[in-house]
Amino acid sequence: MKSFILSLVIILSAICSESLAQKPYRVLPPDFNADKTQQMMRSWLRQQSHRALDQRRIEFEQALGSPERFAAYQQKLRKTLRKCLGEMPPQTPLNPMVTGTIEANGFTIEKLYFESQPGFYVTANLYRPDGPGPFPAILHPLGHSENGKAYESYQKANQLLVKQGFVVLCFDPIGQGERKQIIDSDGKPAHRASHEHQELGVAPILLGRSLGGYMVWDAVRALDYLCSRPDVDAQRIGCTGNSGGGNLTSFLMAYDERIQAAAPGCFMTTHREKNESPGPGDAEQNLYAQIREGFDHPDFILSRAPKPTLILAATRDFVPIEGTWDAFRQAKRAYTLLGYPERISLIEANEKHGFSQRLREGAVRFFALWLQGRQINVFEEASVKVYTDRELQVTPSGQVQQLPLARSLLEVNQAEERRLALKRPPLTRNLIHQITGIRKLTQLPEPRVELIGSNGRRAKSLQFQSGSNRDEPLRLIIHPEPGIVLPALYWPGGTAPPVLLAPATGMNSAVKEARQLHRHGHPVLIVEVRDTGETTTRNWRFFGADYYIAYMLGRSWLSMRTEDMLVSARWLKTQRQAESLRLVTEGELTPAGLHAAALEPELISELTARGGIPSWRSLMKTPDAHQHIHNAVHAGLRYYDLPDLKALISTTP
Repeated sequence: MKSFILSLVIILSAICSESLAQKPYRVLPPDFNADKTQQMMRSWLRQQSHRALDQRRIEFEQALGSPERFAAYQQKLRKTLRKCLGEMPPQTPLNPMVTGTIEANGFTIEKLYFESQPGFYVTANLYRPDGPGPFPAILHPLGHSENGKAYESYQKANQLLVKQGFVVLCFDPIGQGERKQIIDSDGKPAHRASHEHQELGVAPILLGRSLGGYMVWDAVRALDYLCSRPDVDAQRIGCTGNSGGGNLTSFLMAYDERIQAAAPGCFMTTHREKNESPGPGDAEQNLYAQIREGFDHPDFILSRAPKPTLILAATRDFVPIEGTWDAFRQAKRAYTLLGYPERISLIEANEKHGFSQRLREGAVRFFALWLQGRQINVFEEASVKVYTDRELQVTPSGQVQQLPLARSLLEVNQAEERRLALKRPPLTRNLIHQITGIRKLTQLPEPRVELIGSNGRRAKSLQFQSGSNRDEPLRLIIHPEPGIVLPALYWPGGTAPPVLLAPATGMNSAVKEARQLHRHGHPVLIVEVRDTGETTTRNWRFFGADYYIAYMLGRSWLSMRTEDMLVSARWLKTQRQAESLRLVTEGELTPAGLHAAALEPELISELTARGGIPSWRSLMKTPDAHQHIHNAVHAGLRYYDLPDLKALISTTP
């Protein structure tokens, strides 16, 4: 009996000891990142954005000094927009096909599709007034409706316009209506609404393009189709759209000079306001380096001044109305400078987000004035015929992917990647630095490192003594740059080469491995690079929202995390006075680890990388690519792929 009790005590003691040993470590205060508006990465990016937007405002004010200065400012804006949108596809035959016609009272609706790229079909409805024409025409890009061109308020806008003598071309955006790109094994769309946009947004980034660029190209080819019709007056073209359609209208009116009058709806604001609430939009709305280069929302209007422009807005919109009025005031000052103050207007409906009745009526009056020379009062009829999705359907099955020889955007991206792979230059470290923006080790500042006591308070000085328990680490905070903190655990003792652990799932997932390495004589540092572990960003808009703010600043999440690893590795090497060290990383951080080891082989002599995406190329065909958004580097695939880095480093399984 005594032996049994003794055995039980030993077992319980062991369990208790193991339980104590497994108690999770924490370095930062428990409420760190608790406030969604003040999370580390949000706060840090806010400072970067405001700095760039303040500089942009200074340039704008200077441009208002004279018409000549403003013309130079406009030229810069147009050049910047084209650069940020990325390379466009080549112009190829449209091959339009009309698949049916609806006869209505005073107008017809043609159901048609065309190819904006070979095999890449765009479905559309063309509303045509009765009579010979030629008519002025309105291009109507759509907002984020699940059923695309069949959405009720969009149909009402189209009918109001066609009844006033306009041809209206209303087309499905990528990922909506009949243009779903990601199809399940049973042939059905994998995502509802516009969620496809997030999944489809990653590959174009890596190709040096943008989902917004692809959507602009669809719209450009839609304009090509409109202008090719003998019943359309190509000198009188307008564009209007709401929400995502307001976004595309803004892009297009600044990009294509054929747009004579434009009315973007429920989109126009400022980055300063929008980045706070609701936050960045879907993938197509965020252009590479546009904030860094000083291109704000008002610049879509300013770049086309003094062409007639009407801002359609809603008081209770989630698009910040304060930013809308700021944008309008900037535009009004510019148009006044140029002598045409009457050509910029704003309508604010006391409504929520949407193409509401008063906005539809205002848009029609605006286009009648500037494209027909008529000043009219027009009101929407109380009863408007709304067609069903099926009645407006263009393709036999309701999805373009079922058409013969149809290509999805996934296939378009794969073909583009193969084309670029044949043209890549020889890979050098200098080229990697240039493409990623990762600074050289000599350019990175020395970090400030704080020791955190067991009571959670910062120690006055760094005293790296492990004490009696060699398994217990020291808790550190590494500051690689102002505003960024990296929690870390440090086991300082040992004479073997030091090891840096950068786990993707937080420091506690690596403690067991760290202890084993330390028992074998290795000094070990576990570091949580930014946006992992205790600094993980809480989703406040959608997963990856902060990534897109950084993207608009021309920054890469992968590059920032790589620099965190390099700063931490250099500090560890200095502490141990070692020649080099070993880096161990995993999962989402594997690409950053590959870059760190490839760029600084004298610092990191050995890399252990577990899991992670095998290549950027794999994201060309991945239907859930958005989960890897933090590893997307703009234009990376134009120059190299992740496996190419392995030739520059030594790796172990």
